[in-house]
Amino acid sequence: MEILIWLSVLVFPLILTVCNVIYCFVNSPKAEKITALVTIVTGAFLYTFFVASVFELCGDWDVAGYSFQTHYPISSYYLLPFLLILTVGAVGYLVLLFTKGDRLPPLVSALCTAGVILVNLLGLALMCQLFKNAVKQPFSVYLLLYHLNVLFLSARVIVRHLKEQIAYYSKREEEIKTRKGLYKFYTHVTKLSQYAFPVLMCMFFIVAVLEIIFVLAGQGLDAPVKMFTDTADWTFSQQIPPPPIEYDGHYLCTVAAGGHKKIVKPTRLGRRRGAIIVVNRQLCIANAFEDVIQERFPRFHKKIRHFYDTHGYPLSRLITNERRADIVYFLMKPLEWIFLIFLYLVDRRPEERIERQYSL
Repeated sequence: MEILIWLSVLVFPLILTVCNVIYCFVNSPKAEKITALVTIVTGAFLYTFFVASVFELCGDWDVAGYSFQTHYPISSYYLLPFLLILTVGAVGYLVLLFTKGDRLPPLVSALCTAGVILVNLLGLALMCQLFKNAVKQPFSVYLLLYHLNVLFLSARVIVRHLKEQIAYYSKREEEIKTRKGLYKFYTHVTKLSQYAFPVLMCMFFIVAVLEIIFVLAGQGLDAPVKMFTDTADWTFSQQIPPPPIEYDGHYLCTVAAGGHKKIVKPTRLGRRRGAIIVVNRQLCIANAFEDVIQERFPRFHKKIRHFYDTHGYPLSRLITNERRADIVYFLMKPLEWIFLIFLYLVDRRPEERIERQYSL
């Protein structure tokens, strides 16, 4: 199931991107609109899923997390400004997408265009915010791909809308010339539109209205900035998070200490991160295997360690009684044998390495 989810996350965005490029050259308005909506809606869902799962989000900057976790890139306290700007941009885009240029008043058209531009500026800021950690992830290109798709769709709908308006005014030019006052007005509007002045003014108007809403909601005038800076671990972050929570140990430690003695067979006491723990042979073999991997394949070890830290701790929280510890012990037996064979193949003194794990 997990494989299917990740396949959809990795393949589906590429398919949508190809379709969006094709519809630039193929005139199919209905299919183009459907693809655009699917790109934005499913893309936003997959974007959120990717950020939450890959970056192991643990909460706002003041929440203590584990060393392998990161804090929210957008402060939840300032989520209102983020959602409002998204809403303004989404409404503007939908109006431009589903309404022809000859059916929209000039002021409404300018307001919608300004909203679309604002949401793209927000997307650019978000992309920069994630860059610090995204650059370390091999699949972070998919985050950039979504931003590029949104920018691409926005530019396409604005250009098409302007072309429709120009065609509409061209058809009415002869009629308008007979009415001197109206013709003079449209002449000024056309000149202004060439410099995007109405769009710029509407953008300032939208920003002013949003700022008033932020103040009334208790967010402050600087809310659009603070939603990025009132965070930790990211590009624009200004806050220092609490020290990370000490990791409780992997679930094999829990198994060695929590299972029936006749089954898990604890052998001695050991020391891990300054704490005394119960040790059995399975735990020592697994740690010896990790020891070898860390020595000889450090890059591969980081991936194994990250996977183990991510899944081992939640699993250890489920081992709440002796029976569950026994079950995990038996499930780990095949891996224990594989680890042991590996040690005997690559290490000159495998038993010595196993024995010195967690030594007091």
